[in-house]
Order: sequence, then structure tokens, then C-alpha cells
Amino acid sequence: MVYTITLNPALDYVMFVGKLRYDDINRSRSEALFAGGKGINVSTVLRELDVPSVALGFIAGFTGDEIERRLLSSGIAADFTRVKKGLTRINVKIKAETELDVNANGPEVDENEIAALMEKLDAAREGDVVILAGAPPKNLPADIYQQMLKRLDGRGVRFVVDAEGDLLKNALPYKPLLIKPNHHELAGLFGVPDRLTEEEIVHYARLLQKEGARNVLVSRGGDGALLVDENGDVHKLGSLPGKVVNTVGAGDSMVAGFVAGFLKTGDYAYALRLGSACGNATALSEGLATREKIDRVLDNIKQQEGGTHENH
Repeated sequence: MVYTITLNPALDYVMFVGKLRYDDINRSRSEALFAGGKGINVSTVLRELDVPSVALGFIAGFTGDEIERRLLSSGIAADFTRVKKGLTRINVKIKAETELDVNANGPEVDENEIAALMEKLDAAREGDVVILAGAPPKNLPADIYQQMLKRLDGRGVRFVVDAEGDLLKNALPYKPLLIKPNHHELAGLFGVPDRLTEEEIVHYARLLQKEGARNVLVSRGGDGALLVDENGDVHKLGSLPGKVVNTVGAGDSMVAGFVAGFLKTGDYAYALRLGSACGNATALSEGLATREKIDRVLDNIKQQEGGTHENH
């Protein structure tokens, strides 16, 4: 089983505006509402790939109820921990000439509620995958990911960590199956300028492997993606043509595709290919990737001459 953890989920209220003005009332041409949060995004794309998952995390109030209802009605198992104070946040995403995001803070979580979520982790068994994605709310302990990893350590559970800075660094001793920094985050981890060459990306990825990461997947925006796998191989895929419509959830979609590809085949080159297909399918869509769009992009990737596989 795959478990996704979203510590601060949200209802994403997306408004599509032709041109955003600051001197008059703006009127949207259309709106959409999604259950959001990085782990939830992963679960949503895994469903499209026929990989079952259980969404864990904290929800509160009527907005939390709506997130749970949406997941369950779409066929995604949810086992959230309910929080007494506050409401699950609503994030506003405005799509105009550029994207404008306004993210709320989320509810307060107390120690008993943290303990209740920790107990839910005990359902994970050997061979299962636990995906930790995104930053926790400010009122949670800074080492919350470490607490979770420590609780699961030694059970044969495989971890995926998609986080930044110390959250990611502190997870490395637990030997995650996959980490997925983007190229800016990778540079930030080492305090170097973020215009990294491919050779520098491989170098820093290998340093992260020495600290414990098994596989390092680096998303590079318009330059595609690069994977340094645990066998020492480097896999690269370039970017695909098309107008980027939506960057929200593209990285989460890539994580979902990689995990699905790896679980189905055990082949890292295919996992990167499927992950890239999912990430691109989301970037070229107004919402998260659908199976139809993923298959279409996957066909384009197969035809792409830039994909390479190098041994080192």
C-alpha cells in the first residue's frame, strides 16, 4: 500500500481571469475547486495510474469535511486525523497572465492530535511506501518528519520525501527510496548559485546519496528532469513542447508517476519516464494530470530523441 501524508491540506479555489487588474474589480471567466495539498495531489494522480493509496493528514471543520468527501467520492481512501480548533485552509489560485497564489495558514494541531496521526502510521507494513510531501504548518514541531520516520524505521517501509531544506536533510539518515528536490532547492541545500549544470546536479545528487538518499530525482523546469539512481546510473529526460498552463501540482504528479512506475516495474528508467509524463501532463492542463493526458505525453516522451541513459 502507498500512504500519502499531507499535514496541511487545503481546498484550492482556482479562478481563471483573462487579465488581472489592480485598479478595478476583477471577474473570473471560470472557477474550479480541488482538494489540494502535496500528498493529496500525489494520491489523486496515483488513482489515475490505478495505484491505490491512503491519504493521511490533518483536517478541520467543514472545509476538511469537503476534502474528505471529495477524495472518498473519487475512489481515494482517506484516514485523516480530525483537528478540533480552526478550519482546513482555503487557498486561492488566480490564473491570469501569470499565476498568483494566496495560501492560508491552516488549523492549530495539539499534541494529542499529533499522537493520533502517529498511531495511524502503524498500519504501514514491510514493502509499503510512505510519501511525506510539503512543509508542515508552523504550529507543528519542526522535526515532525523525523518523528514519523523514526517511528517507521526498521519495519521495511520505503519512504519518499518531497520537502525543502532541513526537512529534507534530516530525512536522509533514514535512507529514503526517493527524494525530489527541484534544481533551485538542490542548490539551496548546498548554498551554491542555482544555475547548476548537469554535471553539478549529478555531483550534488551523489553527495545526497552519500548522506542516505537511495535515488535523487531533480526536476529542472523547462530543462526536464534528471535522476541519479541507487545503482549509480544517470537518467535524463528533456522538456516537452507545449504551453505551460499550470505549475501547481506538477512536482507532486512527477512523484506519483515515479512511484507508480517503480512499483509496477522496478525499473528506474521507466519510473523517470512515467514521472516526467505525469509532471508534464499536469503542467499542460488546468488541473492535475488525467490518465488520458498522461498516456498522450508518455507517447511523446517515447518519441523524444533527447532521453538518454548513461552509466557511470
